[in-house]
Amino acid sequence: MDKRSAFYRYSFVWVTFLFFAFSLLGHWLFAWYAYLDEARDHGTVAEFGAFLIEVMRDTLENWQSEFLQLIWQVAGLSFLISLGSPQSKEGDERKEEKLDAILKKLDPKEAEKIIATLDRKYPKG
Repeated sequence: MDKRSAFYRYSFVWVTFLFFAFSLLGHWLFAWYAYLDEARDHGTVAEFGAFLIEVMRDTLENWQSEFLQLIWQVAGLSFLISLGSPQSKEGDERKEEKLDAILKKLDPKEAEKIIATLDRKYPKG
């Protein structure tokens, strides 16, 4: 697999990572401006260390509520249950055997060659 096809194969992950990075950067940027306004309103000096603690607390609270509840339930469960589960493999293997049987009935002379070509084009794994 060349680098280009690997990029396209994982394009959903890359796009999701970019959305995550931009949203995290935006969250921190706007939190910084809100922190500056709050410090100015209270007549105190804005310190980056105090801001970092506050924004990390807010970020972890968001992760706890959003990541653990929504993303883990959707992505985690679909990954753990569906991907690699005996049920999903059983269905795919059963379909593949049925298609192989159909090919062998339709064209007994060329079926093995067609199946071998498809196996090379779409390797398991």
